[in-house]
Amino acid sequence: MPSPDGSRPDDPEDFSISELTPSPRPPSSRRQSVGTGVADEPVADEQATDTVSDDDMVAEDRTGEDGADDRRVDAPRTGVRSWGSRQWVPVGSFVIGAVTVATFFAIGAWQRRWIADDGLIVLRTLRNLFAGNGPVFNAGERVEANTSTAWTYVLWFWAWITDGQLEYVALWVALVLSVAATPIAMYGTARLYGSRLGGLTGNGWTLLLPLGAVVYIAVPPARDFATSGLENGLCIFWVAVLWAQLVAWARRGPHQTRSAAVWTLLLAFTAGLAPLIRPELAVVGGLALLLVFCAPIGARMRIGMIVVAAILPVGYQIFRMGYYALLVPNPAVAKDASGSKWAQGGRYLTNLFGPYVLLLPVILAVVAGVVLIVGNRLRKRALGVEPAASSPASARERLARFSRSLQTPTAVTVTVLVAGFICGTYWVRQGGDFMHGRVLLTPLFILLLPMMVVPITIPAHIAEAFRRGPREVVDADAVPAASDAETASDADTSDADAETVAFEAPAQSEATVTAGAVGPTGADVESHRGLIRAQLVGSALLAGVWVATLVWAISSHSTVLPNAGIDIGRSGIVDERRFYVTNMGNENPVTAEDYLDYPRMRAMVEMIDKYHEEGGVILPSSSYDEWYVARMPGIMPKGVERQVTVYFLNLGMTSMNAPLDVRVIDQMGLAYPLAAHTERLEDGRIGHDKILPSEWVVAEAGAYPRSPVLPGYLDEDTVAQARLALTCPETKARYASFTGPWTFARFKHNLRESFTYTDYRIQRNPEYELQRCGIPIPPPLPPIK
Repeated sequence: MPSPDGSRPDDPEDFSISELTPSPRPPSSRRQSVGTGVADEPVADEQATDTVSDDDMVAEDRTGEDGADDRRVDAPRTGVRSWGSRQWVPVGSFVIGAVTVATFFAIGAWQRRWIADDGLIVLRTLRNLFAGNGPVFNAGERVEANTSTAWTYVLWFWAWITDGQLEYVALWVALVLSVAATPIAMYGTARLYGSRLGGLTGNGWTLLLPLGAVVYIAVPPARDFATSGLENGLCIFWVAVLWAQLVAWARRGPHQTRSAAVWTLLLAFTAGLAPLIRPELAVVGGLALLLVFCAPIGARMRIGMIVVAAILPVGYQIFRMGYYALLVPNPAVAKDASGSKWAQGGRYLTNLFGPYVLLLPVILAVVAGVVLIVGNRLRKRALGVEPAASSPASARERLARFSRSLQTPTAVTVTVLVAGFICGTYWVRQGGDFMHGRVLLTPLFILLLPMMVVPITIPAHIAEAFRRGPREVVDADAVPAASDAETASDADTSDADAETVAFEAPAQSEATVTAGAVGPTGADVESHRGLIRAQLVGSALLAGVWVATLVWAISSHSTVLPNAGIDIGRSGIVDERRFYVTNMGNENPVTAEDYLDYPRMRAMVEMIDKYHEEGGVILPSSSYDEWYVARMPGIMPKGVERQVTVYFLNLGMTSMNAPLDVRVIDQMGLAYPLAAHTERLEDGRIGHDKILPSEWVVAEAGAYPRSPVLPGYLDEDTVAQARLALTCPETKARYASFTGPWTFARFKHNLRESFTYTDYRIQRNPEYELQRCGIPIPPPLPPIK
């Protein structure tokens, strides 16, 4: 925002709350009001206080009960001491709204606190890190079982600092990040509307009221996944910070100061973290970087941006390729993140929007956006901001003009909305998730960013809108001031970008006022009154939208899905939290020990204790109190150690209730590359559409392959075929990439082969896999006599 004397601060990126307030004007530069008929006079209105810059005296017009003018010259005032009601109203309403939203979000999230089964998966990696086994899920196997790299190391850092129980570290970090994201996002949006405070006439009282923030926290899944142990909180926190930085960058303009360069590089660093937060968020970070890169920042800054943005994600990507031998986290391979299931994605979208009638607040937010756009156009017209007519420009000039237009609030808003739409479309294309609403929460949050708060202005002199003829005295603030976002970024005022051209009404001296100079025409008077009327209509519409949104939020915030916790349904989508709460009888399951009440868990712990020395493959049965065990041979092959392997779908609760020397793997391949490299089942449950037959695990673990030791439901011939299929050269090479000793030679080999391994797929059926590899199918085994 401009300083009181009309100059720009050197460092507007310093998120000062004063940026949310209308710019005060010194009385020494009184301007003729548009559409008033007379010049400005001192106004006896304590809510229309004129303030001056730091170097001027403050002259306060105070009118007593008898109407006499009692002007007193006080000592200079600076900062918040110079604020009047027009400054305090937006700041106060914003602070109250932000605190209220954050408080309600925190209370709602705490009431629904829990750690999901998938949220426990990352904690197994933390246990291995603290045990010295490296960033792995099972000791001796270099598998990246967590999609969000940043979430893994954020939790590791806080667990190391606090030395707290891992489940509660994950709970509190997720809660704090989730709750903090809302006021940060609201602040970014408030700064976006900083130039519109005061309304169309520039002298109104503007309330900054939460809208998009209310929509987000009212959706039950938003509160469920605020403490789930998953990375949702980190995702929206990163989005909120990036949004605030982008808005500040747009409002700063093309300054080349050292401080401005530092803030721009910090923005680039934040955007560069995107693929480490979650791979698909690279779209958001990439578009933000592209926007800043193409703006007029200079060649040296562009080079600096590339270095700062790329150093961490590129460095980690090289490590990932050399250590894990993949281009992406292993869950991305397991879920075929580049796959396409549009029909399932449509069902997933409906599953989120339908129960809460979420389309209603989305439509209301769109209406609010349209009202604000129309109001902005009217405001520019009142300011006289019109695209300048210019002669045909060269291609270079047009490119420069386009580049300058990128560092504007409009460009930032459009970029963020496009990024959110792409992210949402990606998840619909991919088929969504099996957890109700989870993966659409971040795109929803992104799309709501421009409407996190809305400015509702109460115009000054409302009665003037309904009078006839000229008035004798008007407010000195009747002309809206051009903001810093509308000030020309350079001396070329022929730029057609209406965002960067300012208009100032002609100033008049007090002598002219006393002489009774002739003011604007009657048409101007009516135009000014039309602005007040338009402001009243717009504010009424925004107030109606805000009230309707609150009514929707109150009526929908406690909605529960039909059959939640009882029936998964044909869509495969489930209210994850309600499902576990119902099946365990625990309203707030947080620790791994809490999940011992889930079916089969206590029996699994008993089986691990029983076979810990002997080893074997523990397989789930249809009974909640029993597990099958494929036992190890009496005499183990030379160099092969006995080990217990647990093969179960619920990877988080299983791994956190098992010792680190117990290997825990799953059918869909989140922590098991062999299953991850199978083909995706077209009709499988979303998020669970890779199911590896148990015979593969028995063959790979070296368990005894024949009856009666082999569990009766397993096929001996299939075990024999799987054992032979594991000798396929490509499969052996893939196994060696993550189980062999990690040497520099292995690092270089993995670096080269990671492209091949990421796309490598095997057949689920061992017989078909043998055919794919060109290995003869062995004859059926003879029965044991």
